[in-house]
Amino acid sequence: MPNPNRGSVGFQSNEFDQEYERPSKSEAKRQSNELQKLGEQLVEAPRDRVKRVEMPEDVKEAILTCQTITNHEGRRRALQFVGKKMRTLDEEEVEVIKRTIEGWKGASKAETAALHALERRREKLLADDKALTQLLEEHPQLDVQQLRTLIRNARKEQAENKPPKAYREIFQILKDLGKKPKQAASDDEEEPVEDESDDE
Repeated sequence: MPNPNRGSVGFQSNEFDQEYERPSKSEAKRQSNELQKLGEQLVEAPRDRVKRVEMPEDVKEAILTCQTITNHEGRRRALQFVGKKMRTLDEEEVEVIKRTIEGWKGASKAETAALHALERRREKLLADDKALTQLLEEHPQLDVQQLRTLIRNARKEQAENKPPKAYREIFQILKDLGKKPKQAASDDEEEPVEDESDDE
């Protein structure tokens, strides 16, 4: 039965409404667990990445310190402390961290896809001689004799179940090809522009 005196003893009804708008215990626990997991993701991330994340310095310091602890019990306590620090962040700070981590995942997926493409091309080089012809048409600067020798040796390694030395060298050559255009573009940007004012 409603209390007829409610609101008549110095309390405003909206104070009760505000109290009832607080998150439930289960919702608060879910949010706490989510922040704990977010902190653990940061602890597992490379240090150079963590250092670039926008967050309060005390939170960042707790994460970087936790990364250096190898003792099981010490790390468990450090992770709990990271979780405690994560719960001091406001919604905007949490969203910035989430977006940053999502960006890492996207970059990792792109890198993985690029590596898989290189692996597929290497397999084609070993399986089909036409694949080498196509590669040389795209990159005429390559040493054809070196590649033919590596391909021959890689096939031999597979047939005789030997360590994949040549197999890995082929992959490295293909990987380096992907880096060279970017390097060339960077060199072009750094090339000084000639001053033509003297010609006027």
